[in-house]
Amino acid sequence: MPYIKMRDGEPFDRAFRRFTKACEKCGLMAEIRKHQRFVKPSEAKKRKSAAARRKIRKLIRLARTFGN
Repeated sequence: MPYIKMRDGEPFDRAFRRFTKACEKCGLMAEIRKHQRFVKPSEAKKRKSAAARRKIRKLIRLARTFGN
């Protein structure tokens, strides 16, 4: 859990912004979103393989543009 210390005379809005940035940096919000609902194992496999296919397509596209 990210922890920030309020500085003297610092407005709450600025401290809250620093806190939210710290949460994003450590990956807390992504972890919360991931656990919001249950994903069936078969759906997780489908998502994982789709992400792998996207990654391969992207690498191929980059290789073509840079002429490898």
